[in-house]
Amino acid sequence: MSLYGTADDSIVDGPGIRFTVFVQGCARNCEGCHNPGALSYEGGSRVSVDALIERVAANPLLAGITLSGGEPFDQAASLVELARWARGRVLTGPSRRPLTVWAYSGYRFEELLRGEPTSAAAELLRCCDVLVDGPFVIAQHSHDLRWRGSANQRVIDVQASLATGEAVAWCG
Repeated sequence: MSLYGTADDSIVDGPGIRFTVFVQGCARNCEGCHNPGALSYEGGSRVSVDALIERVAANPLLAGITLSGGEPFDQAASLVELARWARGRVLTGPSRRPLTVWAYSGYRFEELLRGEPTSAAAELLRCCDVLVDGPFVIAQHSHDLRWRGSANQRVIDVQASLATGEAVAWCG
């Protein structure tokens, strides 16, 4: 997969200490994007899923992984393997809780559920615990929003949403 970078111990991309993967490439080009260097599909570095798994497995303090970007659902086929590996995996460490998988996407839950942009995107969605969806809208930006950058974005409990067929807010 093509990566813009990673954060091995992020505390801003979901609850707890998270391993955040920033993929390279996004067609949305939201004004005010927090990762403008990740927008181009050119550049980035090629990294194998196995290499990322090794890094995640080496950190017993992690609460989970977060998929961000760029646009992670544009590289869904590459990220599915990582998300499947992480989902529900318990690492040794003080908390002994399962890892969770969060994803940030400019796509809406409903688009991903329909298999947009690809069927791999719907598969990746099924591997997530929480989705922060929707494009960043600078006019709706606020620092007071938890886990999201603009008020139009939703923090969604993916598994509850899949069970009901409609977006259910995450209440964690």
